[in-house]
Amino acid sequence: MVKIIQFGEGNFLRAFVDWMMTPDSVVVVKPRPGKGLERLLACNCRYSVGLQGIDKGETVNVVEPVDSIAGAINPYEQHDEYLRLAELPDLKVVVSNTTEAGIQYDASCLFTDKPALSYPGKLTQLLYHRWQHFQGDKSRGLVILPCELIFHNGKVLRECVGKYIDQWQLQPEFRQWVEECCPFYNTLVDRIVPGGDDPQVVKAEPYHLWVIEAPESVKSVLPLRRDDFNILFADDEQPYHQRKVTLLNGPHTALSAVGHLAGLETVRDCMLHPQVGQYVERVMMDELLPTVPLPETELVAFAQSIKERFLNPYVHHLLTSIMLNNLAKYRTRDLPSLHWHVDNRGVLPEALTLALAANLICADKTADALADIDIWGEDLTAIPNLKSVVEEYINRINSEGILSLL
Repeated sequence: MVKIIQFGEGNFLRAFVDWMMTPDSVVVVKPRPGKGLERLLACNCRYSVGLQGIDKGETVNVVEPVDSIAGAINPYEQHDEYLRLAELPDLKVVVSNTTEAGIQYDASCLFTDKPALSYPGKLTQLLYHRWQHFQGDKSRGLVILPCELIFHNGKVLRECVGKYIDQWQLQPEFRQWVEECCPFYNTLVDRIVPGGDDPQVVKAEPYHLWVIEAPESVKSVLPLRRDDFNILFADDEQPYHQRKVTLLNGPHTALSAVGHLAGLETVRDCMLHPQVGQYVERVMMDELLPTVPLPETELVAFAQSIKERFLNPYVHHLLTSIMLNNLAKYRTRDLPSLHWHVDNRGVLPEALTLALAANLICADKTADALADIDIWGEDLTAIPNLKSVVEEYINRINSEGILSLL
């Protein structure tokens, strides 16, 4: 019994949402034109998830079959079949992972397109067909759960749908039905999914978290195959978003530059290195963790799980891949915590300041770049002593080496 329409056929959703659901409860819709469904259709939408990693100190290496996908549709080639999905009587939920660029309003999309090119445009067409088919029945609304990694993804998607309702001059009654009967919830998803070469086995780490900014009653519309998945219903997704960005992505950005300058290759290499590993511990526990507005016991437990994930022997996470756009990443992931220490404790956090110097070196920049508003959104030389300390760190790294400084 199909209860979920899923926009996105990639490994993440297959190893996350689809892995959680009951048999034949999901239909996959391809969000972009071109190929992509062949691998899924070749195995009749049946595959396995290989969970590999460390969980609570124990090594995990298991394979779990997934049978939740009932079918897959390419709306660019099967447009009528796509719209007929809206007529399914037991349909309850729409999920998506169309990449961060997928939730975009494209004014060139027309209501008569078969289908609209943008994901929000396609979703608007689907909701409109359902509204028409069921003659505005308020019990036929759908719960919208975007899984794209952007802050307030539900709010952003809802605003895009609203723009298409305006642009296409759809009936006010339809707008009212969407607003009253189709809640768009903000979510946060977290699981590392390397994928793998075997088309019938999607590799993923054991850890998974799905934060949904919604009443817990929403859980009843999800056809979950068991009750113990790590799904958290919260009044506000923002602290958990901040927790992930700060305690997972923040250490990544710090250790990638420092580890690279130390001659290391992977995140696991950094964690196992006596000096770099100790540095990561200080960044995470002493300088990043205090800046997140959640209970300390909860944050410590989350940080411990992050360390296990960083030590995963099955994930070969290259530092060079993390370092792409490294200054922009430092700005969003680590700079807020640096500001927090300056504002709340009146000191520069040493490990985060060292990470800033290391990232500048890796970006082939000097301390003068701290004044570049285009990079940071502000002039960082206005922070007392920051430029002089960063300059000293850069000089010492270049003359003594990063390990000596650590």
